[in-house]
Amino acid sequence: MSLTSKIKFKNIAYLLSCAIFFIMTSCEEDLTKGNNSKNKNFPSQIINKANIIQRDSGFVTLKAMAPIIEKYELIDSPYIVARKGINIEFFDKKKPKTPGKITAKYARIFEYKKFYEAKGNVRITTNEGQRFAMQSIYWDQKKNRIYTRDTVFVTMEDGSTLIGANGMTAKDDFSEYTFFKSSGDINSKKLSENQK
Repeated sequence: MSLTSKIKFKNIAYLLSCAIFFIMTSCEEDLTKGNNSKNKNFPSQIINKANIIQRDSGFVTLKAMAPIIEKYELIDSPYIVARKGINIEFFDKKKPKTPGKITAKYARIFEYKKFYEAKGNVRITTNEGQRFAMQSIYWDQKKNRIYTRDTVFVTMEDGSTLIGANGMTAKDDFSEYTFFKSSGDINSKKLSENQK
């Protein structure tokens, strides 16, 4: 073997090993980039048979029960989700012994934004005895407002009914609310008493 053929062989081997190194490095970087985005899309905490109590200055303001709660904290907008339903009791200091209730098949909570959503056979009972039924509802806690664009069925404590065909918006304590394209069977005696 001549000296020039040895040099050519070494150069080819060197170039081939450099090419393999760069190919392996570039493939490895692509895999790393792909895995980082997927690795964050999993729950950081899972709570089975969750029973959560929220207090404000010692007063119980909320009790929540769910078969499973998942917390997603490793993403840009962290949230909590109850995929298998949730049952919430909320308490008002004016009527601490009569809680309001919310049930839904699905709920998601954005803690930092203080924004809540419930979907699937949503039922709300206020501590005044009013019953609301809809398919989804959203609560913006910062603005103290709840709203939905779904049809809302309301049964008042006296048995009268109201339907908001295009949804409603309300204060989060249900002290006042507005229905869109509403109809129903309202107790006229009670309505006239409220106007006095």
